[in-house]
Amino acid sequence: MERARRGTGLRLALGLTLVVLLVELTGGLLSHSLALLSDAGHVLTDVFALGLAWFAVEQSKRPADKRRSYGYQRVGILAALLNAVTLIVIVLAIAYEAVRRFIAPEPVQGGLVVGTALAAIAINTFVILTLREGGGGRNLNLHAALLHVTGDVAASAGVVVAGLVILLTGWLYVDPLLSLAIAALIAYGAWGIVRETVNLLMEGTPPEIDLAAVTAEINETRLVTGVHDLHVWALSSDQVALSCHVVVDEISLGDAEHVVRDLEGRLCSRFAIGHTTIQLESCHPCGEIHHGAGEHNHPHEHLTFTSARPAPPRAAGSSAPPL
Repeated sequence: MERARRGTGLRLALGLTLVVLLVELTGGLLSHSLALLSDAGHVLTDVFALGLAWFAVEQSKRPADKRRSYGYQRVGILAALLNAVTLIVIVLAIAYEAVRRFIAPEPVQGGLVVGTALAAIAINTFVILTLREGGGGRNLNLHAALLHVTGDVAASAGVVVAGLVILLTGWLYVDPLLSLAIAALIAYGAWGIVRETVNLLMEGTPPEIDLAAVTAEINETRLVTGVHDLHVWALSSDQVALSCHVVVDEISLGDAEHVVRDLEGRLCSRFAIGHTTIQLESCHPCGEIHHGAGEHNHPHEHLTFTSARPAPPRAAGSSAPPL
């Protein structure tokens, strides 16, 4: 029920944001305001953010299959990378036009700029309320989309100020100046998306995960004497997986299962790692304890446990803009 409500709220927010995009694009072309066109470019980032959040909700409904055992979550990563490339192109276009207008300022209809920006603020405010009702503070993707739209309200407020300055003083340079500021905001968001998507595709450790802290948490678990071959990576922007070899003393099968369940609970509650593959080793012939990653050739017995459980949402703002 909650997932369906999120999907409905995201579809409504996406549709309204597309309306804002069309309104600002039309208003910018009619008023000759580069600031308004730049804000339309910023709204495009919201469209991507909302679209990807909705896509993530829809893809989470698709089960894994023989071809894609982890499901279809990483399709969103590729879409996010395309998003970032598009945004960089938009930034370059805005910067080029801003420089051209510094050299040869063009007349701007300040009244139309103010009216269009106020309409955008009104619609985006309704979008914010819709996302909050859909649980935007609890879901990472929704929270990121909420931040995007909130940032667009601030950018539109700046456009209103620019329009008023033009109306009251006729100073046309405020238009390209504000355009460059909005372009910088878009570029910052695009760079964050590029960094996170590349890290995800390289199966790097998520930036909010401290590998040393994960190792310490595992070593502090009862009956555990060491850990090696530890890997932590992200399946998507909000789902983290872990695999490792955990060394224990000679214990019964029942105790081994208790160790693994204890580890799963610790890793999920503290680090929001919901998918774990833990292999237990009992190196009783040599008694050596293994620490850190690496290969070893000592005889041992193996027991492997895999778990996937819903992880609590990661702290808001703990990662780059979601995919």
